[in-house]
Amino acid sequence: MAGASQLVQIEISPPIRQPKPAWLRAKAPVGDNFHQLKQLARGLGLHTVCESAQCPNIGECWNHRTATFMLLGDICTRRCGFCAVPKGKPQPIDWDEPRRVAEAVATLGLKHAVVTSVNRDDDNLGGARVFAETIGCIRELTPECRVEVLIPDFQGLEAALRVVLAARPDVLNHNTETVPRLYRAVRSGARYERTLQLLENAKRFAPGTVTKSGVMVGLGESLDELVEVFRDLGSVGVDILTVGQYLRPSRDHLPIARFYTPEEFRDLKREALRFGFQHVESGPLVRSSYHAHEQAAVTAPSSHNPVGPLS
Repeated sequence: MAGASQLVQIEISPPIRQPKPAWLRAKAPVGDNFHQLKQLARGLGLHTVCESAQCPNIGECWNHRTATFMLLGDICTRRCGFCAVPKGKPQPIDWDEPRRVAEAVATLGLKHAVVTSVNRDDDNLGGARVFAETIGCIRELTPECRVEVLIPDFQGLEAALRVVLAARPDVLNHNTETVPRLYRAVRSGARYERTLQLLENAKRFAPGTVTKSGVMVGLGESLDELVEVFRDLGSVGVDILTVGQYLRPSRDHLPIARFYTPEEFRDLKREALRFGFQHVESGPLVRSSYHAHEQAAVTAPSSHNPVGPLS
């Protein structure tokens, strides 16, 4: 049983032995804005998921002075088979981190800030409080800035979700990542049903909250399985869906089953829109935070207080 837990040994499909298609070749990160943002993050002791997760859009996004800040350190307590974020025993929670993130957002003059985190299964409630503090600090320094949070599942702890929702994020995102059959290999420690319950609870606890979720393709899923995930997410009222190509961070991560073409991504968007999403972003290089400001502009309420009280 011990050997079965080593994700690097899991082969759910044969690895692809071919170069990346042309549509997956992102521009190298260069330019003054890129270097200024990198220096700012370093100076404030902050982490960005753009770097930690090796996002292919880092050059485009950073040159537009947008970034996704990663809370709670840069060490994750889970060992998901797709993720490039380092795994291990994390440092104690840094309670000054929300202030520094808010300072970075104010310095950059952001109109839409995205904040995520590693999993902190050692202290789910503490992690939720850091999210809430960060939302509050950003609003205090930059009141006009929309705040989107990409949260972990908090191991299903409803109290933690309520803490985040009480801070009134403009968008609450929790990624589904893949189809139920592949969860054990792809999302170590997560449960498909738990993800759906979190997204449903967000609408139930704080009616009017804009919810969002993302799915990767290319891990060995079938079209029928993807459509069922779209149906499930639509049934719990998710407003925004993102669909992108899985890219293997290293040889120690899960193999790519196949590359989807741009035409197939357009087909997936058409399929997904049948299930009631307000906005679907689907493409080879799409990630959770890609064009997040544009998605939120289409769906978000006009104020920082979603319709309906926190119940």
